[in-house]
Formats: sequence, structure tokens, C-alpha cells
Amino acid sequence: MKSVNLFHLYNCSTFVLKTNVSTLTKLNYSELISLLDETLPLLKVSEQDAFFECFHGEQERPYDLPWWQKLSWSLIFAIILLIATGGNIIVMWIVLAHRRMRTVTNYFLVNLSLADLMMSLFNCAFNFIYLLNSNWPFGVVYCTINNFIAPVTVASSVFTLVVISFDRYMAIMYPLKRHMSRRRTILTLISIWTISSILAIPSLLYSKITKTRYSNNKTRISCYLSWPDGKYLNSKTGYSYDILFFSMTYLIPIVLMAVFYTLMGRKLWGSKFIGELTHNQKESIKSKRKVVKMFISIVTIFAICWFPYHGFYIFVYFSQDFVRTSYVQHVYLSFYWLAMSNSMVNPIIYYWMNNRFRVYFQLIICKCCCTLDRTNVNSPQMREFIELHRSGQERCGRSQSTSIRWRHCRGGSPVRTCRVDSRSNNENRFTKEEMVFI
Repeated sequence: MKSVNLFHLYNCSTFVLKTNVSTLTKLNYSELISLLDETLPLLKVSEQDAFFECFHGEQERPYDLPWWQKLSWSLIFAIILLIATGGNIIVMWIVLAHRRMRTVTNYFLVNLSLADLMMSLFNCAFNFIYLLNSNWPFGVVYCTINNFIAPVTVASSVFTLVVISFDRYMAIMYPLKRHMSRRRTILTLISIWTISSILAIPSLLYSKITKTRYSNNKTRISCYLSWPDGKYLNSKTGYSYDILFFSMTYLIPIVLMAVFYTLMGRKLWGSKFIGELTHNQKESIKSKRKVVKMFISIVTIFAICWFPYHGFYIFVYFSQDFVRTSYVQHVYLSFYWLAMSNSMVNPIIYYWMNNRFRVYFQLIICKCCCTLDRTNVNSPQMREFIELHRSGQERCGRSQSTSIRWRHCRGGSPVRTCRVDSRSNNENRFTKEEMVFI
């Protein structure tokens, strides 16, 4: 710290500590900082603001990154925002637009995608701009909305994962019991969002923005939670809330899901069956194992992505000097990027580990590109897609079925485009040449 700033710190501290400068100068820098850390939480919020306003007036504006670092971070965050937004919209379309995909588990996946989409569009983009520039330009109203959306979407995501784990646990461990009904599914989803909103109420009550002036007339607007007993890092209430939020949205859910999937794993991989299994039984067990593997991957990646972010908020309460380091902005941006990347990972996992989702993902890609290479016609995913439509039509008992045929692009190109026709049941036959995405 420059000597002028150090002298200014002593001057501003006289107001807080109710003593003169000559007495304070007998203390070294570490002793003064320790004394301020003990005294500031005991003051009124207005007195704390007055102290920081006094001290910052002679400081240079902090956390001002060079342009090339801002550009690098912008590109990195743009990638996750694009993939998360597009991927989660596609997942919601897959389930809601196709009757075959409307299962209880998939409805919960839609809820998970909705929470991730809200996180990406209404929180991540705005928060990233704030973190990158260390300045909040969106006003006090959206400061409150932004601070509210963050805990709501995080909580709803993890609560949805817990419910999915419990639903899979009941389906595998007690297959003869009645599964979750549509009514119960809707009530569960409402409960998830209600509990998440209750958990985020402090964000509505205590969100605040302050404007700080620095040397050379530079200003910085901060958006934060101003607790009744002090600002962040000086508030016992804030620390207690962070511990509660960490327990409710990370620690307890991870333990519960670990127990559920451990018991399911023992059932599916560790049980010995009496006699020889039929082909249908083998296929059923194989299908259940694939689903469990997929959700274990989702939960594991969730735990990896969010632990550094939650851990950072707890760590800085015990090591406040870390916040004053020159590299703390990059550390927090890294942890925040890792947490937000969880929103883009889930659709990738569905594509990678679930044949049906993979088929419909390729379908939307075909619709967007309007062309499809003929070499993909006989792929397993193509045949799976046709079987999905055929079985779905048989189950619904529709008088008409959807069939798909090729037609040439302009100019006789060997690349084909996609078109949907409605024909009668007598024409519900697919040849290899007709195996195309809608």
C-alpha cells in the first residue's frame, strides 16, 4: 500500500475508532486492520458507509482489468451461454413436443432445464458483466431481481435432482408400487419452486446498490446484500445464511443422492437373480442401468462444478485478506464460470448417454440446417427415431401416422431435405430410403 493511502487510512479510522491520529499511528498496519475488523461490524450501516467513502476517495479504482483479459473472459463465458441456452431450449422442446417423451422423469428434466435456462439468461449474463467490469450498470430494481433469481434457480435445480433420484430409487427398489402420478408431479414441481423462493427471500429484502468515488473522479456501483448487522464479510447474519444455503442446496442434497444411487447400484449390479432371465428382463435391467449411469454422471458433475463456488463464499469469511489480493477477481470468475458451466453440461450428457435424446437432438440440428447427409440414413439413431414414431403412433391409436420421405434439393443435389407428410395407416411403412428426421 502506498504511504499516502496508508496515512489516509489512519485519518479515516479516527472517525470509526473515536480517537486521534497520533494515538492510531502507534499501531502498525496489521494491528490497525485487526482493530477495524473488530470494530466495523459493531457500527451502524451508515457509519460503515461513511468510513468506506472516506477511505476510497484517495484510492485508485480496483478490479479494473485490461482489455485483452476482458475479451478472453467474454469469449469463455459466451461459449457456455450459447450452449446452455440452446441446449436447454432443445431439451424442453424434445419433451414437450413429443408425446413419447412425456414421462415423469422427463418432466423433471424439463424443470431442471427451465432452471438452468433462467440462470443463463437472467442471471449469468448480467452477473458476468458486473464481475468483469466490477460495476453494476443495471439499476437497483434488477439488482434485486438478479440476486433473487440466482438462489432460486440454484435451489430448484438441486431439489429437482433430489426428486429425480428419489423417483428412480422408488422405481428400481419397489417396482410394483404405484409410480408418481401427474397430479403429484405437478404438486412436487410447485413445491420445489415455492421452497426455492422462500430460501431466496433475503435477496428481496436486503439487496442494495452503492456508488463509490475513487481518485480521478472514477466511480464504481456495487450490487450486494446489505444485512442488518453489516456488509458482506462483516455480517454474522450473512455468514449464517451462506452456511444454511450451502447445507440446503449442496451438502444435504449430495448426501441424499449419494445414498439413493448407492442403493440403486447395489440393486442393479450387485443382486443375484434366481434362474435365467428372459430377454425382456435383461433389456429392462440394461435400460435401468443406463438411466442410473446418466443421473450419476449429472449429480457428479453438479457436485464438481458447484463445490468451488460455495466453498469460496465460506473461505473468504476466514481469510478476508484474500479478497484484497490482485488476483481474486480471476479466481472468482473461474469459480463462477465452473458453476455456470453446469447449465450447459446437462444437455450434453443427455445427448451422450440417452439414445432418444440423441435422436431428437439430431432432429433439431437437421431442422436448423435443413439438410442431412445421406450417409446418415442407415445409422442406429435413425432407426431408433423411426421406431420411436412407430411405437408412439401405435400407443396413441391415431388414425393417421407420420411418415417421412426424401425429396431432392434444387439442382439435383445428392443432399436431401426433410419434409413431413400425413398418410393413412395403410401407408405406414418405412423403407431405408425414408428413414429421415422430420
